[in-house]
Amino acid sequence: MGAGGVGSAVVPIAARRNFFEHIVVADSKQSRAADVVAAIGDPRFSAIALDASDQAAVEAALAEHRCDVLFNAVDPRFTMPLFRAALNAGAHYLDMAMSLSRPHPQRPYELTHVKLGDEQFAMDGAWRDSGRLALVGMGVEPGLADVFARYAADHLFSEIEELGVRDGSNLVVEGYDFAPTFSIWTTIEECLNPPVVWEDGAWHTTEPFSEPEVFDFPEGIGPVECVNVEHEEVLLVPRWIDAKRVTFKYGLGQEFIGVLKTLRKLGLDSADKIRVGGVEAAPRDVVAARLPDPATLGDRMRGKTCAGTWVKGAGKDGAPREVYLYHVVDNEWSMREYGCQAVVWQTAVHPVVALELLATGVWKDAGVLGPEAFDAVPFLDLLNEYGSPWGMREETPGTGRARQEAGAREAEQADRDREVAQRREVLLSA
Repeated sequence: MGAGGVGSAVVPIAARRNFFEHIVVADSKQSRAADVVAAIGDPRFSAIALDASDQAAVEAALAEHRCDVLFNAVDPRFTMPLFRAALNAGAHYLDMAMSLSRPHPQRPYELTHVKLGDEQFAMDGAWRDSGRLALVGMGVEPGLADVFARYAADHLFSEIEELGVRDGSNLVVEGYDFAPTFSIWTTIEECLNPPVVWEDGAWHTTEPFSEPEVFDFPEGIGPVECVNVEHEEVLLVPRWIDAKRVTFKYGLGQEFIGVLKTLRKLGLDSADKIRVGGVEAAPRDVVAARLPDPATLGDRMRGKTCAGTWVKGAGKDGAPREVYLYHVVDNEWSMREYGCQAVVWQTAVHPVVALELLATGVWKDAGVLGPEAFDAVPFLDLLNEYGSPWGMREETPGTGRARQEAGAREAEQADRDREVAQRREVLLSA
């Protein structure tokens, strides 16, 4: 379901594999789904028009096309109707973004309220009774990052003190002052919500963009400042893996953070519709409509993107250990090989790998489960077979905390510099 950036990247990736009989590409705009299918020229794919918000129509389509799995590749607004449709139709289910959170009404930057995925996990019993699997959070982040966490817990560590997903890139988009490389709707949702941190056996929230640290990413990307962002891994990992602290930090950059803060100040981040003249529209949808489609930016993009999981604790021998398990995609490579820009390709490849493991019976279970619930080794081996290998870097013990402290100092200095510059501008204008 969904033929946008990630959905369109799934098709050329899956087309090189033989684990499936047929894939129906569904989108609210049949022309978009048809274009994706026509570009691949493979009779194992077909296209239909389907509204992701219409649960009854989705159930009917699943029955008509005898679908074994509903793969949700649309934004998380539509997660629950698709989730329920798959259950009612007797299909397995897979998504990359879980049901939405709702902040605590009085203390949003201290306490959780409705967490990411809560609505889905509440239906775990119904899925178990049906004998069907709902594999949630199975993209790259969440998804591969969670697989890395499982691998680290099983094969690298005897005790995990801290597990942190770290995402950064050196991608640039030529010709645009501001052009997000992923869905702006989802980016606004996760970046402006209160980030969740797991610590000492409980979830709590913090301010957006908190705890800055400078993380040195591999394969030439280099140091990038990363900040706390709300993300599914923090809600998934502690359900299956014993870790004292779990975080998600994203390398957004000060300019990007500034734009997001401005959208919040102006109310343009709202997903609730307002009336302007005789038209109703959500401000966030208007922002998205004004920005370029991330799937079309590949020819203008340069650089690499990295997703990974940093783990600190005691190794199997009991000695202190830190590692960074990661996956890097070069935009030049993904465009040449698949015609897809790096960010959407990296997000799309991992659910396809998971679908192959489900189709071949290597991964199997019932209920609502995250990637951590399954053996990581078959997934990582198959990812290598797909031609996009993962890597692991040993870290010097203690560097993670040093990075956080250095990042906090740099962020404080940057704030002071901005304040000085703003005062100077006011004085000059006066």
